[in-house]
Amino acid sequence: MSGLRFQRGNHVVADLDRALSFYHGVLGFKIAFVLPPNPDSYSYAVFDIPRDAVMRFCVLSTDTQERVMALTEVKGVTLTPLPHPRRSAIVLEVDDPDAVTAGARALGLHVCDEEVLRTKDGRIGREIGIVDFDDNLVVIYKILSVA
Repeated sequence: MSGLRFQRGNHVVADLDRALSFYHGVLGFKIAFVLPPNPDSYSYAVFDIPRDAVMRFCVLSTDTQERVMALTEVKGVTLTPLPHPRRSAIVLEVDDPDAVTAGARALGLHVCDEEVLRTKDGRIGREIGIVDFDDNLVVIYKILSVA
């Protein structure tokens, strides 16, 4: 389809600074910018956030991808846990899965058991799920051998 470009994924979080300890501090995302609360934000409608909540919006980049991820902080209301099974994830290729999992564990995050990744084209690697502070799923992987 022409005219289609993926802009970014977004996770809603209860505490932006806490979330950044993982997304910036462990995963290595760069903070592109943080927007202060905006009572006219379109996010209230599309995320079904009560108008009395206060939001901040943070956009993240990598060394090779600008503004590819966002975190929307919602304060002043309780973020109820989503029922499982989980319905979405971000998937990230990382250089050092051991450092990422160690950093996630140090923050007290749930790190799923590692699995062997077998790609459709025959490559072999490692994949590991990590659940952030707000029950958002991040799956990291590293390809070890080329088919």
